[in-house]
Amino acid sequence: MANLKTLKPFKKGVDERRNTAGRPRLTKLTDALRQQISATNPDASEETIAETIAKTLIQLALSGDVQAIKEVFDRCEGRPKQSLDLDVSVQDWRSVASGAGLTEEEFIDESKLYVAELEASLIRE
Repeated sequence: MANLKTLKPFKKGVDERRNTAGRPRLTKLTDALRQQISATNPDASEETIAETIAKTLIQLALSGDVQAIKEVFDRCEGRPKQSLDLDVSVQDWRSVASGAGLTEEEFIDESKLYVAELEASLIRE
């Protein structure tokens, strides 16, 4: 883990640590697959390999193959959005302290100890 004392925030504007180009979109394997899949199918000269695969996938879906049905819908409609239900309620720290049977000073002291332990564990990593 990085030393918290030596961490520096990114500079505004140009910063040599940023990857402004982003992740490369295609890889060599993707290029090769795209080239092969766009080639004419040797078994059916009027179709590309991609069209043959798509036709086979549709036939599997029509025969009841659930995985094929899922793949067709994922490719055509996009994958369904995943949703999370979060209950984020903000509590006043004083009510938390009193609920734990601590005075405000005790709660502050416990919090400082917790933060110190957390920082120490981050530095160890």
